[in-house]
Amino acid sequence: MAYITLNRTKLRENYNYLNDLFKKNDIQWAVVTKLLCGNKSFLQEVMDLGVQQVCDSRVTNLKIIKQMAPNMETIYIKPPAKRSVKSIVQYADISFNTELSTIRLLSEEAGRQEKVHKVIIMIELGELREGVMRDDLLEFYSQVFELPHIEVVGLGANLSCLYGVLPNDDKLIQLSLYKQLIEARFNRKIPLVSGGSSVTIPLLLQSQLPSGINHFRVGDTLFLASDVYNNSTFPFINSDVIRLYAEIIELTEKPKAPSGELGHNVEGHTYDFSNVDSDATSCRGLIDIGILDVEVEHLKPVDPKMKIVGASSDMVVIDVEENPRNYKVGQLVEFELDYMSALRLLNSRYIDKKVID
Repeated sequence: MAYITLNRTKLRENYNYLNDLFKKNDIQWAVVTKLLCGNKSFLQEVMDLGVQQVCDSRVTNLKIIKQMAPNMETIYIKPPAKRSVKSIVQYADISFNTELSTIRLLSEEAGRQEKVHKVIIMIELGELREGVMRDDLLEFYSQVFELPHIEVVGLGANLSCLYGVLPNDDKLIQLSLYKQLIEARFNRKIPLVSGGSSVTIPLLLQSQLPSGINHFRVGDTLFLASDVYNNSTFPFINSDVIRLYAEIIELTEKPKAPSGELGHNVEGHTYDFSNVDSDATSCRGLIDIGILDVEVEHLKPVDPKMKIVGASSDMVVIDVEENPRNYKVGQLVEFELDYMSALRLLNSRYIDKKVID
């Protein structure tokens, strides 16, 4: 069985670097755990770091976290579904919200559970995903402040996840100014301005982050060293905390081009091999993962001479040319992962998960 590893030593090194960075800048931060898909062994490694606050977008994952660490502060980081309100109040200490009708339901449910549920109101800053429109924000807050069993602890924004809208001085200063405006209008303290995520870290490193931004939500950079802003990786922390290992299950010299009449494959794609020498051959292998587990466009073999040349539901085809490294059937192949490949693989029950030192 193919498996993913999480290196606890490298994870701790990344965590310590980020934690020192945020402490130095007087910023509170939460680890975004949705990448781990509720895997208990990987979540335990995160908790062992001394994390105080975690974010997730699946209430089932927050339930697991609360069962493992009842005192962990949990944040549900997308607008709640109305049918999930009971579970969200039960397992999320804080939730991100954009709909007044949903917050009213959270208020009612928090009363039934004899709790005060905390909310962060998300504002639309141009990414066009979740967020209250700016013109409606003051009226929105005025109504939320009247609700019992609800404590407004912040405002926030999401950038880069949908269309790649980047954070900059203008957008983040807007967020800070709205916080000041709300506090002045309603004489209420708004503790958190949650405008930071992995994509915002370069601004912090370059001392370009507006002073009002005091809360970050980080997962991508912690686990994969991702520099989301520049679509690269940070060279000063570990990019190989998480790796994939898959077994070679066939290895044979074969033609580079298929023979026979070509139609559509199982994904509906067609291929043109008219520029490939019909007599050319190479050493082609099969490994024991497939599209069911991951989108192969997001996999990168550690061996630079290895190429992924195709995939079906449960097998990936690799080409190692003349096989200079003398690969054999049964040997494991190592892959670098990006966020999307790690997410898909960790969500696959066909991929084993292992913690290593």
